[in-house]
Amino acid sequence: MDLDGKIFDAPVRTDLLHAVASAQRAARRRGTAATKNRSLVSGGGAKPYRQKGTGRARQGTIRAAHYAGGGVVFGPQPRSYRQRIPKKVRKAALRSALSLRRREDAFQVVESLELDEPRTRLLVQHLADLGVDDVLIVTAERERNLELAGRNLPRVRVLAAAGLNVYDVLARKNLIFTQAALERVTERLQ
Repeated sequence: MDLDGKIFDAPVRTDLLHAVASAQRAARRRGTAATKNRSLVSGGGAKPYRQKGTGRARQGTIRAAHYAGGGVVFGPQPRSYRQRIPKKVRKAALRSALSLRRREDAFQVVESLELDEPRTRLLVQHLADLGVDDVLIVTAERERNLELAGRNLPRVRVLAAAGLNVYDVLARKNLIFTQAALERVTERLQ
């Protein structure tokens, strides 16, 4: 098959691969960790004892950080871990990842890869015929039977061409495209 040289013979830019894959992993983080500071902890409205005359240090509340049950100083608060990566950089990184897999001879194009029913053993047999095990399968559209058969295999990932990304390409040793998916990806990365 003729492959587009701009996409599958692009220079491998490890800096772009790292930036985009790191951003993808960061975006998956939930960022929901939270602690209460002294104003959010219940109680502590009155001074624990009077300001002067006790011989002890002055205290304004029993919910200060040095008290048991007090608030946390500089604790985590909910936030987003997303990093903005420009569209041109994302495309260049994906071209770089695809070129890397092609140079490693870990890239195959098949006419089609369809299953009549969602059976894992059928997919395992197909992959054995192709001689791959740790693989990312890219289809033109979502194929339910293929996705259901592949989700039970720990080293197999099935994606539609629209969802192809740098992290998944780098996470698997082999890459299998259907012809229709290859055309979609080529069109997308022009």
